[in-house]
Amino acid sequence: MLTAYVLAQVDPGKDEEVLGEAKRMSGVKKVVSTYGTYDLHIEVAFDSMEQLDNFVFDEIRLLDGIKETVTLIASEETHTRTKD
Repeated sequence: MLTAYVLAQVDPGKDEEVLGEAKRMSGVKKVVSTYGTYDLHIEVAFDSMEQLDNFVFDEIRLLDGIKETVTLIASEETHTRTKD
């Protein structure tokens, strides 16, 4: 399974609309609204690079309100910290 994180800049006033649409897309595991340079952090998982490419180029970037994306592909998960 290929895990990636898509950071998205969204047009002002489109945040909630884009967040709602992204949550319903196939392959999306989690969507978080964020402050700073990027407005959304989207965690996705796919079986292949081709599926990730299709998601980025044919789905998320075509949403009305998306200005820019950056995709980070996870190379290895070392550990997940849990609350004590």
